[in-house]
Amino acid sequence: MTFDADRLRSLLLSPSGPLARLEVVDEVASTNTALADELRAAPSLWPTPGLLLAERQTAGRGRSGRSWTTLPGTSLTGTFVLRPALPAASLGWLPVLAGLGVVTALRATAGVRAFLKWPNDLVVDNLAGHVEGWGTWRKLGGILTEVVPVPDGVPAVLVGIGVNVTQRPDELPVASATSLALSGARHADRESVLVAMVTSLAQVADRFVAAGGDAVGSGLADEVAAACVTLGRTVHVDLPGGARLDGTAQRLDAAGGLVVRGPDGERTVLAGDVLLVRSPQM
Repeated sequence: MTFDADRLRSLLLSPSGPLARLEVVDEVASTNTALADELRAAPSLWPTPGLLLAERQTAGRGRSGRSWTTLPGTSLTGTFVLRPALPAASLGWLPVLAGLGVVTALRATAGVRAFLKWPNDLVVDNLAGHVEGWGTWRKLGGILTEVVPVPDGVPAVLVGIGVNVTQRPDELPVASATSLALSGARHADRESVLVAMVTSLAQVADRFVAAGGDAVGSGLADEVAAACVTLGRTVHVDLPGGARLDGTAQRLDAAGGLVVRGPDGERTVLAGDVLLVRSPQM
């Protein structure tokens, strides 16, 4: 079933909802790319917070330039646009804070015990089967954040989010992926999950902005740590440029970076693909 755009606007647009603009399109290459192009051309057309929602992405972008496509009606794929008055140094928290908002919504609405895998994966433990680099964890979705310079001088922050909702095993691209329907969700109704997700993300964003970008002082950092399956585990981190770091994920630093203790001491990782090696000792 496709989204009812008018109904979604009645639920999510101000004054009854948190959004200032909501657009629903049948198909787009990438919601992040489409929104970035519109903002560069005419930033005033996108008051914030706004959301561009697509029934289908044909060339969605993941980390490190990976592509991500979706079948119509099976996923939640969209991009939020924010223009928060925050220090640039605080923006490193946005991927995990967005993830916190999404996993909170998935737990409350779909009944799926979702978690974060630093820095931008949404995962669930299926308790069976092992996939290299993932163990028994499976990916429900992901987050891609970008800062886009715009003509009026106030940068826009794009938060692209994709969540697998109703896919069957044969509709998933890799063995490490799953969907809400395959993860024991109470229901896999895209509209209910979307409304919960937007509401939860808005609450997290409001707390972060109210704290001036202080994730620690706001208590959000502790909530992220509690929802992050990476911490306490032995990890391999494939770093930008091809280097690799092996060690134990200790904690998140004040800017949201991952602190890994390796053979040469602690190192803070700001970006990279994290492979989980084993669970923390219980």
